[in-house]
Amino acid sequence: MLMRFVAAVAAAAAMLIAVPAAAQGAGGAPAPKPEIEPFKDVAATAHADTATPAADPENTWVLDLSTGGRVSIRLRPDVAPKMVAQIKTLTRRKFYDGTVFHRVIDGGENMAQGGDPTGTGRGESDLPDVPAEFNNLPHLRGAVSAARTQDPNSANSQFFIMFGPRLGFDRDYTVFGRVVDGMQWVDKIERGEPPASPTRILHAYIAADNPPPYQPAPVAAPALPEGETKVTLPQ
Repeated sequence: MLMRFVAAVAAAAAMLIAVPAAAQGAGGAPAPKPEIEPFKDVAATAHADTATPAADPENTWVLDLSTGGRVSIRLRPDVAPKMVAQIKTLTRRKFYDGTVFHRVIDGGENMAQGGDPTGTGRGESDLPDVPAEFNNLPHLRGAVSAARTQDPNSANSQFFIMFGPRLGFDRDYTVFGRVVDGMQWVDKIERGEPPASPTRILHAYIAADNPPPYQPAPVAAPALPEGETKVTLPQ
């Protein structure tokens, strides 16, 4: 009887010891983690946009800013084809050359808004408005999105560039691109509503049109004191 009792106790102990080993899988290796189902109804572009994109000159928007450098923006005709077409048409008409960033806000909305030929926030181009193309691209740092009025289908020429994330804008404004180079020049855009000395877009290009190298804005001569006039000395 004693031997049977000892054998039963030994068998029970062996079972207790074997359970964790079995949970680890064969040979003591960790058990495979359960496969996690991806989010449903979220387009792959929302995640692919964080990767470094391949160069596409026809869909690269180039902005030369008065802050001192060139900004390159990857346009996304795959998710916002109408807005991208509008931007490219206006750019090739030189519409954006000389326009200012008229509304530039840190914190809160966290963005720089431009594209108004009047510089007031109430102007637009003579092209028809663009219908909403809300998509899954997030309003993260560097995102470029279409400005509009209360009417979702009123985007035209104005746009804004995000200094930082504001996910509350997602699916309420049309993201049509993202800065891929030159974000440091965006960060230097003069703040204000409107800014005292607004930053200008010196020139806008589509990269496929072979833009010339960046040229800084000419330095304006200082204003003469009251009562003085400019004099040219004889040669």
